Amino acid sequence: MKSRVIHSHRERRDKHNYTQIETMERKPFDVETTEDHKLYSSVDGGGSDSVDSFEDEQKKLVYRGWKVMPFIIGNETFEKIGIIGTLSNLLVYLTSVFNLRSVTAATIINAFSGTINFGTFLAAFLCDTYFGRYKTLSVAVIACFLGSLVILLTAAVPGLHPIPCGTQSSCQGPSEGQIAFLLMGLALLVVGAGGIRPCNLAFGADQFNPKSESGKKGINSFFNWYFFTFTFAQIISLTLVVYIQSNVSWTIGLSIPVGLMFLACVIFFAGHKLYVKVKASGSPLAGIGHVIAAAIKKRGLKPVKQPWIDLYNHIPHNYANSTLKYTDQLRFLDKAAIMTPEDKLNSDGTASDPWKLCTMQKVEEVKCILRVIPIWFACAIYYLAISMQMTYPVFQALQSDRRLGSGGFKIPAATYVVFLMSGMTVFIIIYDRVLVPSLKRVTGLETGITLLQRIGAGIFFAVLSLLVSGFIEERRRTFALTRPTLGSEPRTGEISSMSAMWLIPQLVLAGVAEAFAAIGQMEFYYKQFPENMKSFAGSIFYVGGGVSSYLASFLISTVHRTTEHSPTGNWLAEDLNKAKLDYFYFMLTGLMFVNFLYFLLMARWYRYKGTHDEVSYVVDTVDEETKQQDKNSV
Repeated sequence: MKSRVIHSHRERRDKHNYTQIETMERKPFDVETTEDHKLYSSVDGGGSDSVDSFEDEQKKLVYRGWKVMPFIIGNETFEKIGIIGTLSNLLVYLTSVFNLRSVTAATIINAFSGTINFGTFLAAFLCDTYFGRYKTLSVAVIACFLGSLVILLTAAVPGLHPIPCGTQSSCQGPSEGQIAFLLMGLALLVVGAGGIRPCNLAFGADQFNPKSESGKKGINSFFNWYFFTFTFAQIISLTLVVYIQSNVSWTIGLSIPVGLMFLACVIFFAGHKLYVKVKASGSPLAGIGHVIAAAIKKRGLKPVKQPWIDLYNHIPHNYANSTLKYTDQLRFLDKAAIMTPEDKLNSDGTASDPWKLCTMQKVEEVKCILRVIPIWFACAIYYLAISMQMTYPVFQALQSDRRLGSGGFKIPAATYVVFLMSGMTVFIIIYDRVLVPSLKRVTGLETGITLLQRIGAGIFFAVLSLLVSGFIEERRRTFALTRPTLGSEPRTGEISSMSAMWLIPQLVLAGVAEAFAAIGQMEFYYKQFPENMKSFAGSIFYVGGGVSSYLASFLISTVHRTTEHSPTGNWLAEDLNKAKLDYFYFMLTGLMFVNFLYFLLMARWYRYKGTHDEVSYVVDTVDEETKQQDKNSV
């Protein structure tokens, strides 16, 4: 009975005017080239001649893949070393050169970091709506260069920073003009970093043909190597560049990022004629608004019995996004595509009022975005673990034995964060070259495991990292309270005799978590968002990090305020020997474990883009109708 019904359904579907079988292969992108011809664009409009020209250009389009990666990854490497080299030591720069109070400097840094993270969303909107990724990146890399140059001038030109304090107890603060010039440099860096972060990864993935097997493999591997270079750049910035800035000269130390940013610009524009440049296709947010508004207006309509057939689904020939099949989730949105007698169509088959009638394709694209949100929320909570591992291990290291060898050399406390990045860098290579081929033989998947499994593995390692952190801190404090100490650290307390090398396991576990979750997230967003929202996909990755940073600040202040006068003592006291940092770590472990369970639940519910329930939905519907007919006959 089921097979007959399914066969009958397929016959009906093949006869329908607006079925997905007719449009399944329509996946062109609007692209720019450097040739002396003009491509058809869905934004510009055009007739049949334009469509023919568009198809001809699609055939001529050359995806150069790894051949252009030296330009993109080279630009990314030097740009990241330049930006991070400028920003990583900015807190010290503001307090030591600009004579700002630590509270004022920290406020500027937090506002600056948050603005960059949330600015990526605005940059993604402008990129996907108006300019395209290549033009956005062109402006962004130049802005980064100019921003780093302005910051350099504040150090090199005596009139652009206050008089040095020296040994004086009171220092002269910066003038309004000096602050204004500094903020201009930071604003340029916001424009640059905000534009580069959401677009650079998507632009690199655009260079691979998504329809060929080699292109798909290239995209999968590109995400791993992109984050490898990103982490490598962080390591160089946090060691070599920061050392020169702090111990040699601020002018020389800030000149290095400027030179690297200039080199990044040269490398990026050198590949101008080789890139595949996807053009902007209009505001994707308008389409989301159309679907939600139409679904609300038609909320009183009854659902159709066979939505994959009965829903309105006219798809233009040059439509930029891949055609999606019907999914039996978030069905309240389906009503936006139910055609009523009041709905009118234009001569070309499009809806005359998109605020009242949307295609099933648009509805499915909105479903893709809404399905991602619960996963994104779990990932934002996950970044709490990474935020804590980037801060509190530094304080732990300050009150631990940081001596290396018998020469008396001490490893700077902030340098221990490099072990997190090193763990991530090394594991990326192991994952890409060893784990993926091995897992592929077991699972049959090109990526070894699914993207959600990769993210879930990262969250699991984050839980382990926090758990280990709690036990290590308990050991450090026990050593400090029960064994001879190694002196005291200014403004904190006694230094524990436990070696700071014990912090490496928790940091390496956090690095492995990032190798799984961070790369998995970026690839997940890129592949699950509609094609005309790839830059938005990159932006929400950074917005999630921004949300996590604000959440971490709220959590720290809440715990500090709550436990400050408790009988057990302040969990986050300045002196870690009097604090209960291990309790805080264990609390975060519990929170992260709950988040892990939530993620598993959402991952089980999630439906990947391109999968559908059409046949199974037909079978279930027919079974219900058959049972009802049998009941009526009885």
